Formats: sequence, C-alpha cells, structure tokens
Amino acid sequence: MQELIAKRYIKALGEATGSESLVNLAEVFSAIAASFSDEKFLSVMENPDVAKADKESILLDAVKSAGSEKLNNFLKLLVENGRISTIPAMAEEMRKEIARSSKNYSGVVYSNEDVDAKTLTDLSAGLGKKVDATVELTFVKSDYDGLKVDVDDLDMEIDFSKTRVRTQLVEHILKAI
Repeated sequence: MQELIAKRYIKALGEATGSESLVNLAEVFSAIAASFSDEKFLSVMENPDVAKADKESILLDAVKSAGSEKLNNFLKLLVENGRISTIPAMAEEMRKEIARSSKNYSGVVYSNEDVDAKTLTDLSAGLGKKVDATVELTFVKSDYDGLKVDVDDLDMEIDFSKTRVRTQLVEHILKAI
C-alpha cells in the first residue's frame, strides 16, 4: 500500500522539481530513510503523543543543509497528512525511478562457488544488451547450488540449478524410455 502512495508522491515531486533535482532529492530521502532503521527515531516518528510540529521540526532540521524550499514544503505536507512512514518507500521509489530514467540497473549473482570478475562482466554485458540498458552485477556467495542472477528493478531472475537440470534430465530420459 505504501508503495502506491509513494509512487504518487514521487510522480508529483518529479514533475515539480525535474529529473535532475530528483537525483539530489533521492540522496536526501535515502539518508532520511536510513534514520527509520534507528529504533529511537522510529518510535518518535510513530508516536501519536509527539506533536506534528515536533516531527516536522526534526525532519526539517535533517534536511536543512539541502536548502530546498520545495523539499521543506514537501516534508511539511507529509507531516500534515500523516505520511511520514512512507518516506522509506519513497526513497526506494526514487531510486527505481532514477534507474528507469537512466537505464542503469544493478543486480546480484548468487552461487555457492566463486564467480570471477570476467564472468560477472560478461553476464552484465549480455543482460545489458538483452534489456537495452546498463546492468551492473555483484557477486554474493550463498548456499545456492548453481548460479542465480537477480535484477530486482527489472523484475528479472535467471537461475541455473544443478539439481533442477539433473531432475529435468532424468525426466527426459524416463520419457524417452
């Protein structure tokens, strides 16, 4: 639900500020969103006993260095409408929107065996060519038996599991018999 609300706010903010300003705002919102992982900050923002003016003051002090009147007004609007809790979702939506507009995506490669840099580069180039974008892949060692490529922003997941290939091979042989 918060993602839908965040998309509407981000769309309006993008139209009001422009795509270049959206990149700067994304950094600010990412910093604020990181604050939501702090228990004390979260308890203050979600506490109904804390006045809206105090919450607004905390948020405006956090973004004072940005010096943007539009950002200040936007945060005031969020406080007024009780949408402070959507800030982390907004930061994520901004990141996705910037990735879509610049066609720059990042993904993760999972495997239980080490994957060298050349293979990652080749996979990145191949995926980038397939989706007509720039895809940057990073490797994460896991217990996955095979190779799994996950690019969330493109809703793309490719996996080659040794056990699945083995199972399909056995099924194929059994059908042939």
